[in-house]
Amino acid sequence: MNYSEFKKLYGARGRDIAKEVYLVNQGAMRIKKEKTAVANLEKILSAVFSITYKKGFQAMSMRDLSLKTGMSLGALYAYFPGKEELLAIIQDQGRVMVKETLSRFARAHDHPLEKLRAAIRAHIYLSELFRPWFYFTFMEARNLKPAGFEAVKAMEEHTQKILSDILELGEEQGVFKSGNHELTACMIKALQQEWYLKRWKYTKQKITVDAFTDHVLEMVEGFCLADDNTLTP
Repeated sequence: MNYSEFKKLYGARGRDIAKEVYLVNQGAMRIKKEKTAVANLEKILSAVFSITYKKGFQAMSMRDLSLKTGMSLGALYAYFPGKEELLAIIQDQGRVMVKETLSRFARAHDHPLEKLRAAIRAHIYLSELFRPWFYFTFMEARNLKPAGFEAVKAMEEHTQKILSDILELGEEQGVFKSGNHELTACMIKALQQEWYLKRWKYTKQKITVDAFTDHVLEMVEGFCLADDNTLTP
């Protein structure tokens, strides 16, 4: 699976994510017409990512958001009561997106090595497809309230556990060598985050997302595969 194939399999766009945000939060929103709400949410989310990339979420004012979207302050408040709630909405949706995608692609395979490859590829490719979401949720996690920050940590642990569980399964089947699988999962996670947090380095080197992902997999497999990997697909 390469990035182009992943996009076809995943099949989601910014409009689809905005729709999910609306469906999850529509009870708290004053806009009941779905088509209008989804279009405006897509505009709001795009504006938030654009503004905060330059100045950070805490420095962004509601007036900044109003000017960027062309929506009045009153119209914005129909979707969320304030910045804290908007931050929570974005963080919550980002966690759901990652959790569901990694689980879906890992479950599609039975062999531990294929499961590991799928989970790693899905995370990096998803972060390429929705880089503004990934960058925002990582950089702004520090501004969450305690409960929200605990949710971020729980999500981090969940995604790492997907990897460590695959590694443990692979060890049981003789595919992966024994080791500290939790620590290895942490290191894999850091490599995945490298792509969207320090993208400028790879752009400068003209490294594509497929080349980066293949290199990460080569490193991980070189470290994790058992010496006798006859079970490798």
